[in-house]
Amino acid sequence: MSLRARAVPWILVLSVLVASTAGAATTLKLATLVPEGSVWDKELKEMGQDWREQTEGRVALRIYPGGVAGSEGDVLRKMRIGQLHAATLTVIGLSEIEPGFHVFAIPRFFRSYQELFHVVEALTPMFEQRLAEKGYVLLNWGHAGWIQLFTKEPVRTPGDLQKLKLFTSAGDAEMVQWWKKNGYDPVALSSTDVMTGLQTGMVEALPTTPLAALTLQWYRATPYMLDLGIAPLVGATIVAESTWERVDPADREVLRKEAREVGERLEKAVPEQDERAIQEMVERGLELTRPEGEAEKEAWEEEAKQFAATMRQLLVPDDVFEAAKKARDEYRGESGE
Repeated sequence: MSLRARAVPWILVLSVLVASTAGAATTLKLATLVPEGSVWDKELKEMGQDWREQTEGRVALRIYPGGVAGSEGDVLRKMRIGQLHAATLTVIGLSEIEPGFHVFAIPRFFRSYQELFHVVEALTPMFEQRLAEKGYVLLNWGHAGWIQLFTKEPVRTPGDLQKLKLFTSAGDAEMVQWWKKNGYDPVALSSTDVMTGLQTGMVEALPTTPLAALTLQWYRATPYMLDLGIAPLVGATIVAESTWERVDPADREVLRKEAREVGERLEKAVPEQDERAIQEMVERGLELTRPEGEAEKEAWEEEAKQFAATMRQLLVPDDVFEAAKKARDEYRGESGE
């Protein structure tokens, strides 16, 4: 048999292997704390289905919800070693990558969703660049609702809150120290340990969204809600750049488009669902508390100013704070709020 004849079968084998590799699906493993079956989980699953369909099977999404992959810090560590490829994170996890994300957690910094959305849009290029410098791609923003304060005892003033053991997320030591320096009693726990903390008395005050409090039944152990609006719960979906580069450029545009649509749907759905969640919990016995009189309202406003000043010093980089404040104030000027 000639050398050419012997080479033909190997050429055919190599051709099949190349074709098989080119058509192989890229599976992105995504982890998140969002509860399985929640509105956020459903949106992520729909996004994954759209990815598969729109790329004709070239990109698949495997989701690990409800904290089964660990805390957000655990998820980031697994992304760094390639065990996971993507994550939908809250500000807590995002701040481990870029401290500027803490700007969205400043209590009473935002007055409304529209104001928040305006600031997010203005700051998106900055955060995209900073994430890229750390090896991540920002796919979308995920709004999870407006944080309210759920407590075991009625709270109407900052002084009332300072008497209670306040839940804060484990893994964010700077935030824990910030609460302590401002006169509060923070208890750092994983989000998967919240119910245990509430049931054992380790935690007496829980900042969370109404939809999360209802979905996870946390409100049953915290029968009072301070109807004040602490801060929006902002999140985002990120992908490791090393994984992103394995996706065909044309398919990346599909993934971005579908991810943006998820963010847009959550912008519309979550505020309404938060309101319905409050109504449902009130019907089941939740009691709403509010500041009474000008003195109590003024106490929260003064506390808000202190929150912003100290977070700027300790947690939020100056350039991010100034960019957020500028965009926020521009919106207030244009809208008349």
